[in-house]
Amino acid sequence: MTIKFDITDNEREKVIKSYLSEGKLNTFPSKEKRKYIILEYIIDSFNSEKVYTEKEVNELLKDFYFDFATIRRYLIDYKFLDRSKDGMEYRVKK
Repeated sequence: MTIKFDITDNEREKVIKSYLSEGKLNTFPSKEKRKYIILEYIIDSFNSEKVYTEKEVNELLKDFYFDFATIRRYLIDYKFLDRSKDGMEYRVKK
């Protein structure tokens, strides 16, 4: 699934302010466009040159939200992260 949205800077700022408090997610949005904005925000904390293990991905995501597995799954579904077939390596999609 490749999803792209037309998002204004104002819209992005409003969603981030609504869902994040002190860098942590209050709740994960149910609307697709808002999910996308939040996932975009989260993926910016990853190093695009690094290959991550699942444990490293989980640790980074725990800083944002208690349900890190859901966030990880959406990052993959929305094509922000690539996962190797064996699930051992994760990379930021460019």
